[in-house]
Amino acid sequence: MRRTLDLTVSESQLAVDALAEASGLPKQRIKDAMAKGACWWAQKGKQVRLRKAKRELKPGTRIQLFYDDQVLGLKPEQPDLLEDLGRYSLWYKPHGLLAQGSQWGDHCSLLRLAEVALSRPCYLVHRLDADAAGLMLVAHDSKAAGALSQLFSGRTVTKTYRATVTGQLNADDLIIDAPLDGKESVSRVTTLAIHPDENTTDVQVLIETGRKHQIRRHLAGIGHAIVGDRLYGSAHPSGLCLKAVQLQFVCPLTGKARNFSAPSRKTD
Repeated sequence: MRRTLDLTVSESQLAVDALAEASGLPKQRIKDAMAKGACWWAQKGKQVRLRKAKRELKPGTRIQLFYDDQVLGLKPEQPDLLEDLGRYSLWYKPHGLLAQGSQWGDHCSLLRLAEVALSRPCYLVHRLDADAAGLMLVAHDSKAAGALSQLFSGRTVTKTYRATVTGQLNADDLIIDAPLDGKESVSRVTTLAIHPDENTTDVQVLIETGRKHQIRRHLAGIGHAIVGDRLYGSAHPSGLCLKAVQLQFVCPLTGKARNFSAPSRKTD
């Protein structure tokens, strides 16, 4: 069941009571949906999630519920905290986990799971496809988020990925520079291992730009779609064989060079 509710309360009442009365849903389901980030209200002119079921609402307060029992029923695989550096942290995001939530909830997102695990604010710094796995940074204050985000948008982060592609590809720093969405896009591909029996190839990919699905589209464009790419190739039981394995940059907060690599157990 998928439904939305846009409600302005006419009298003081608890959020859970108002939503249950207007939607006809049991209070326990409402509480679960609120805890998982499916309820919204305005605070200081900005739409934010309302999680507290027993929040008392004043007359005229507007709240919205985006209820999808399939989304709310999902159970996320937990991310791994690799390093806590105070103002930001390094995580390994598993396949299938969103970077951030949607209006329908955020309990299956790295950002929310990090927030719960560390009990501090979390800000998204960069993105990684939900289907992909790998390293992600999460900032813990707005200034750190702004500084780290500029690194990614300013092309001063070296991002290395590993993928398994279909077919046998011999590449030694192959440059793929086909524009994507009318914008400059550059990926550099190097073969790591060829598997003739499986007709697949393991490759390393460095990207100089960060377009949507860049690696997936570039590799599919040269006839070597990533194994498990349901959008640009064919689905596979093991999922998308794409991982972000290394991040290198000069930290804007400390001036120190940082070189983060995924644990070997995650890249085998």
